[in-house]
Amino acid sequence: MNETAFELHPQLAADTHFVGTLGLSRVLLMDDARFAWLILVPMRAGMRDWIDLPHAQQHQLLDEVELCSHALRALVRPDKLNIASLGNMVAQLHVHVIARHVDDAAWPGPVWGVGARVPYGAGALTRRKAELLALLHAASQG
Repeated sequence: MNETAFELHPQLAADTHFVGTLGLSRVLLMDDARFAWLILVPMRAGMRDWIDLPHAQQHQLLDEVELCSHALRALVRPDKLNIASLGNMVAQLHVHVIARHVDDAAWPGPVWGVGARVPYGAGALTRRKAELLALLHAASQG
């Protein structure tokens, strides 16, 4: 696929904050401070489903999901990690990695459509992005 043709879906752009890039994926932070929630979007145009990626990139995406999962686990010590690639509302291939706690606003159900989103304040957003970048960097080195 032509990487220069990649464009982030407008809904993902509106709902998230850019954290950084990995080898394949753009890493985004969902703008809802109630949940530690990352979204990975492979930077390839026209991808709708995991199987649309070439075999090697499917495995690379899995490795990047694992990297983000370890970062979230180190950051917030969740009771459970949820990993999902639904795409019913946003067809562009993206993977949610969500750290869940038994006392979070949506437990034990899914996070989608539960209560009102709580946007990050500027200071909290800056701190969270810095923490995530440090953990992603450390995880990628080890």
